[in-house]
Amino acid sequence: MPEVDSQAPRRLLLLSVSAGAGHGRAAEALRAVAQARGIEALHLDVMDYVPRAFRALYTDFYLRLVEKFPALWAQLYRITDETPPDATLARLRRAIERLNARSLRHAIADFAPDAIICTHFLPAELLAREQKLARISCPVHVQVTDFDLHALWVVPQLAGYFAASDEVAARMRARGLAPERIHVCGIPIMPAFSSVPDRETCAAAAGLDPARRVLLLMGGGAGVGALDEAAAQLLRIDLDFQLVALAGRNENMLARLHELAREHPKRLFPQGFTRTIERLMGCADLAIGKPGGLTTSECLALGLPMIVFAPIPGQEERNCDYLLEHGAGLKAVDATALEYRVRALLGDPPRLARLRNNAQRLGRPQAAADVLNRVFADS
Repeated sequence: MPEVDSQAPRRLLLLSVSAGAGHGRAAEALRAVAQARGIEALHLDVMDYVPRAFRALYTDFYLRLVEKFPALWAQLYRITDETPPDATLARLRRAIERLNARSLRHAIADFAPDAIICTHFLPAELLAREQKLARISCPVHVQVTDFDLHALWVVPQLAGYFAASDEVAARMRARGLAPERIHVCGIPIMPAFSSVPDRETCAAAAGLDPARRVLLLMGGGAGVGALDEAAAQLLRIDLDFQLVALAGRNENMLARLHELAREHPKRLFPQGFTRTIERLMGCADLAIGKPGGLTTSECLALGLPMIVFAPIPGQEERNCDYLLEHGAGLKAVDATALEYRVRALLGDPPRLARLRNNAQRLGRPQAAADVLNRVFADS
């Protein structure tokens, strides 16, 4: 499909929800590619247009729930996935969401977009109703940000649905979405993942030795999880490697990792939040962490195999299944299994190479560009 005409006077609105980092990262990836093509793009977080109490429930409560009570979250994920859209509970949920997002409609009207892409189901649901009421006339699309399809993402009558994989597209069709509006483009990631420098350059920029193996331990943008405990477990392995541990914005965790690094000079390299994660992935031999949809897509784009550690029940477990089914990663159920898997992979280079090749075949570094081509071809 031809690229969007960079001279066309188009305005693109991207709507995300800051419940986890992935939805916003997907929107930012689309914004970056759109702006590079001369499209005026605006990214809004829906949580900036709701009352504080609703925002705390939707974002902070979600993060605490998945970290402290994952079994409860698993039950909620299953229940909401099985609840019919016309059930009383589902109608009540949508009514509460509408009442708490009234000001969003004014922000959309002020920008007057030619097209809208939602990287979370909440704005997709809200705008579907606005279209029925003839208060929004531009095409609305939804980008699913995991290798799974939860019922909440199934919002009928939108202009387009973007799936991460063929299986997600099949699930969309099975749930009644119009087949001609479903497109398998992958999950949008930043354009930097399409032009990562060579391993030596990336390693040098991070203060790493490119001749030694590099493991990348990730805790997500919020630094969720006991990274210091996982790092300590890995550093017990009597093999030569460098361990980069990403604490995200968790300053307390970063401090603990620095304390641990003093006991392991030139083996442990703690880092906080970074905007150049693609460079660290570019020099890594193996990634270890939670399989969020964006993190998984970024690793696959660079052919970086993963060991999935402590996935969130629901969407992250499904992302993990996708990696395992395609031979692009392994799963560690606890710290002992993590140590065992790392030791086994580092001791078996041909097996690690097979994982890398499988990951490379799944990667879609041009997903954002493919989505925009489709959106503006259809709008």
